[in-house]
Amino acid sequence: MTTAIKWLGHYSFEITSGEHKVLVDPFLTDNPSATVSADDLDADFILVTHGHADHVADVASIANRTGATVVAPVEAAGWFQSQQGVENIIQLNLGGGIQLPFGHVRMTIAHHSSSMPDGSYGGNPSGYLLSFPEGRVYFSGDTALFMEMELYGRQGIDIAILSIGDHFTMGPDDSVEAVRMLKPDRVVPAHYNTWPPIEQDPELWAEKICSQTDATPVVLNVNRIIEL
Repeated sequence: MTTAIKWLGHYSFEITSGEHKVLVDPFLTDNPSATVSADDLDADFILVTHGHADHVADVASIANRTGATVVAPVEAAGWFQSQQGVENIIQLNLGGGIQLPFGHVRMTIAHHSSSMPDGSYGGNPSGYLLSFPEGRVYFSGDTALFMEMELYGRQGIDIAILSIGDHFTMGPDDSVEAVRMLKPDRVVPAHYNTWPPIEQDPELWAEKICSQTDATPVVLNVNRIIEL
């Protein structure tokens, strides 16, 4: 079985693992970098890192159309259920994990903020450490650099997907330090070039990863895939 991860733009990803489709932070509507619409996507599970609109804009519409199960921080999950009518919900909190049909999901720390599109409290922002049969993938979510990344790296990470846009998250230089701690085999940049405040040069970032770490940078174009 092959697990394939497709970048949909910004911090939105589509994972195909065997018979399962998993979306991470689906934000297609009003996303200037997206080339597909929310109506084009199917999902069995949707993983949500936090409540900001550029990460949750299409969660409810996709979940309600497909019957997908939404995995989210406790307060965000409750909001999807009570305010958006999402029926299938799994609440997680930082450090907690659950075995799902495609693999194991662990919710990790993120240093950021979180509020839902209507201003409701979104709970703790998070990342995810996903263990598939073929390997382990770390999604940082929106976050600053933090020391616990070194602990995650001790578990063995095949692919790390890191925000590099700066301004709202860690930037390229801090992401290089994150790679040193996480020690992934490969690293993919995300959450950049969607709008002017987070414009970055991914090729320059990749040069820094090559020269300052042991990881292999993989710069994806929108709708391109990296396989485990």
